Amino acid sequence: MGLTNDPNYKKLEQWYKSNAGGLNMRQMFDADKERFSKFSLNLETDDGDILLDYSKNLINEEVLKMLFDMARSIGVETARDQMFAGEKINFTEGRAVLHIALRNRANTPIMVDGKDVMPEVNRVLKKMKDFCHRVRSGEWKGFSGKTITDVVNIGIGGSDLGPLMVTEALKPYSKGGPNVWFVSNIDGTHMAKTLAQLNAETTLFIIASKTFTTQETITNAESAKEWFLQTANDPSAVAKHFVALSTNAVSLTLISPCWVGGRYSLWSAIGLSIALHIGFENFEQLLAGAHWMDKHFCSAPLEQNAPVLLALLGVWYVNFFQAETHALLPYDQYMHRFAAYFQQGDMESNGKYISKSGTRVNYHTGPIVWGEPGTNGQHAFYQLIHQVWNINSYDQWGVELGKQLAKKIEPELQDDSEIHSHDSSTNGLISFFKKNRA
Repeated sequence: MGLTNDPNYKKLEQWYKSNAGGLNMRQMFDADKERFSKFSLNLETDDGDILLDYSKNLINEEVLKMLFDMARSIGVETARDQMFAGEKINFTEGRAVLHIALRNRANTPIMVDGKDVMPEVNRVLKKMKDFCHRVRSGEWKGFSGKTITDVVNIGIGGSDLGPLMVTEALKPYSKGGPNVWFVSNIDGTHMAKTLAQLNAETTLFIIASKTFTTQETITNAESAKEWFLQTANDPSAVAKHFVALSTNAVSLTLISPCWVGGRYSLWSAIGLSIALHIGFENFEQLLAGAHWMDKHFCSAPLEQNAPVLLALLGVWYVNFFQAETHALLPYDQYMHRFAAYFQQGDMESNGKYISKSGTRVNYHTGPIVWGEPGTNGQHAFYQLIHQVWNINSYDQWGVELGKQLAKKIEPELQDDSEIHSHDSSTNGLISFFKKNRA
């Protein structure tokens, strides 16, 4: 049964036609002083709390119930459990979908075709750990006896976007590690500009490709090798400066399992550039954080399940409000590559128009994902988002109002007093910040 034929989808459709015009954000907050507590989720981890505030969405309790009912009736829980059980839910290739195994820090058995995959996962992690130690300690040396100071990751798609995003996000943890560079574009300018800043004697190249058939990656790898040999003048020196990562098990240093999609591969051997940059101990912490969220997704009831809540809000907006783009606007500069990374995770995963049954879908499977760091966006495109068409193109008053609101909130962040001067969501966010700031 297709999504739009599901009885609960039809209920949502009818409710939207009859009631969506009455969903006024200001009125909903004024009418319910507890809206923030009802429509937010606090996830308590060993390393601090994660707050999901979804109260500023055009929903009420009736809409949420219908969304959860729809999730159950179309089999979200069943599909989730099949994935964690190692069933071959990637039916087009006949494969399991087990990126969760890569970060399974509990080391519980995960079975595929009657075989536990965890021993192989742990073997690769051990090999990554040993290699990282040798490079970061200076034991691994280049052809001229010098230690490695720079690592160039050559890949594209999942072999570039994830590692690049994470190394940028975790730069504060990179002390003692080599500089990391990323080359993805087959346009020679990308490689040439990078190599111009490097010394062949102290540079290590990581060639990251699932199959070693990706034209962009192979072309860039050949260019890097040619550049390197201009200095080394010895083909045997290549072994000390080039490492290969792939799902192809032929003569490669590290293998990324075939049951891991490229867009999830940063958790696999493809994440070697991350581990080299921040250290393997910190890479293990990254895996542990992802494992915590995997456990939450696997065990939490739908009503308290953060990934499910966000997914259902996405369905609500794109299919009912026809909101066909989704902006990701991180305000932390370290997260400046997150939108580009998540574009692939969302749009490549959901960018399909043929259903599992082979029929063309008659609904949106996902939005266009885009974004920039939030502060930059405020001075670029926020005005269109906030006010849309038919306004004075030079609306300085709106800009000034934002500054006035910010000036009011700034002093409220300075002490530990409880805040009551805003809507319940803004009050709750300020309180959360003050409670959890370092």
